[in-house]
Parts: sequence; structure tokens; C-alpha cells
Amino acid sequence: MGEHNVSTEHITGQSQAFMKSLLADVAALERMIETGRIESGVRRIGAEQEMFLLDHAMRPAPVVLDVLKNANDHRLTTEIGKFNLEANLSPRPLAGQGLREMEQELSELVAIARRAAQDCDAEVLLTGILPTIRQSDLTLDNLTPIPRYHELNRAMSQLRGGAFNIHIKGLDELHLTHDNVMFEACCSSFQAHLQVGPEEFARLYNLAQAISAPLLAVAANSPLLMGHRLWHETRVALFQHSTDERSSARQARS
Repeated sequence: MGEHNVSTEHITGQSQAFMKSLLADVAALERMIETGRIESGVRRIGAEQEMFLLDHAMRPAPVVLDVLKNANDHRLTTEIGKFNLEANLSPRPLAGQGLREMEQELSELVAIARRAAQDCDAEVLLTGILPTIRQSDLTLDNLTPIPRYHELNRAMSQLRGGAFNIHIKGLDELHLTHDNVMFEACCSSFQAHLQVGPEEFARLYNLAQAISAPLLAVAANSPLLMGHRLWHETRVALFQHSTDERSSARQARS
């Protein structure tokens, strides 16, 4: 795991220093690949499961910090919203009973999260987009109070140079303007991780891209956002809009 070191101070030349460090990391990765310093010949699988926290009215419950304190499990962590929760499953070999063990661990973690949430008068729900979420839930008061999320909001707002515009056409049409990055908190997902060797990465990455569309088609589960019937999988469009760092003028030209 890396270090959690986020600075909220912005000084002249900081962006250039960051870019130099990033390029140095890329060069180091290239040397590691060339000299065979990355593990090969093994398959491991892991996953993340994101969840929503709800109150008794099925509305977002911003109690993640209390839930994590109650759970006291390092595999559970925060996401961008106070009503979001994330479980990180242990990496294990993709062989034998690996998938069954992963399913068992996922069930265990969801149960732990549910017990911890019940002590906060809340419940856990696994869904792509929470149908009851409202724009009024997406304020900075519900941003998880951790420096990385505040810095993400600051950087994205600065790059965009203005408001976040959400425009999605489906059965209905949704057109909203928002002043922060919290639309990202509307989305949750199950994300599988697969470890492969560097010599096969490009081939398997391309294969993953090829099969993503049919897999998405059979797993779509987020047709509603803010009371509007949009795409079968609205997360695709919503995540694109909420994480696009380009200004509205640049987006319009693309």
C-alpha cells in the first residue's frame, strides 16, 4: 500500500514538481518491467464492493465514520460520500476454491457492515445508483472529511473553471448544474481485480475491454437518477460527467 500524504497548500511550481515525480515513477516502472522485477506466472484475484448507507426512510445516511468505528475492520473503508462505504477483499490465487472463498469473504464483510450500520440506525444496500438520492444530498457537508476528497473537489473545480454540468438523455432527460464533485457519490459498484504478468498485460487488457460491453449489458442495474428514467446503466454517463476535468467549453468542442 502507498502512503496517504495529501497537502492542501498550493505553492508555485507544485504542479511541475508533481509532474516530474509522476514521470520518474513511470520511468521506474519501465525499468522494473525491463529487468523482470515484477512478479509473473501467477494469477491472483481481488475485489472492491461499494455500498450505500440508508436511514429508515431509505434515504442516504451520512454515518460512515461511525459505521467504520463500530465495525473496526481494516477491510472496510471510506469513499467520497459520508453515505458511501467500501469493502476491500483480500487478494487470493485464482485457482481451486479462490472464487468461492472470495464470495464467502464478501458475504462476511457485508454482514459486518450491516451489523455496524444497525448500531447507527442505518442499513446497507448494494445497488448501482440509489434511487432515493437527491441533489440536496450532494453537498460538501456530506463529503467525507478526509483531505484527499477535499483536494479532489478543489482540483476538479479548478480544472473545470466552473460548475459541474450533468446532461443525460434516456427515456427521460436530466439536465443539472452542480457546484462540487459529489455527483460521483451517486455511483457504487463491484470492481474485480486480476493480477497478471507484465508480458501478458496488453493482451489481457484488450480482452477485458472487448468483453466489458456484453458483461455490462447483462449486469445493468441503475436506470433511475433523481427520479428520471435514463439509461439501463446510468452510471456510465454519470461517472463520465462527474469525473470529466475539462471545462464546459472544451467539452462542447469534443
